[in-house]
Amino acid sequence: MPRARSGLVTHRRHKKVLKLTKGHRATRHSLYRRAHESMLHALSYAYRHRRQRKGDLRRLWIARINAAARANGLSYSQFINGLRKLDIKINRKVLSEMAITDSLTFSKLSALVLAQVKE
Repeated sequence: MPRARSGLVTHRRHKKVLKLTKGHRATRHSLYRRAHESMLHALSYAYRHRRQRKGDLRRLWIARINAAARANGLSYSQFINGLRKLDIKINRKVLSEMAITDSLTFSKLSALVLAQVKE
């Protein structure tokens, strides 16, 4: 019985890894062993940063809302607290977009909240 050789399977696996590491520097895109290490790191970073992006965007939205709220005489915490008391359920992403694109509506919303805070 002839011995089984895995040349084709190995070659395909190596080609797959080298294709994934295209664009990496130095030998990390051309030598299989280095490329494999590079690929594992890159994939783990990609996985981790997909989750990190959610927090990054939330921080960005909060910064935008804070700037717009302060322009209308409120702090971010006062604004959010006022929205809760008024039972207005708009998420931070929408509030952020509203602050940028539709500042008139955001000002009206801030006026409602300001009246709530003054009481």
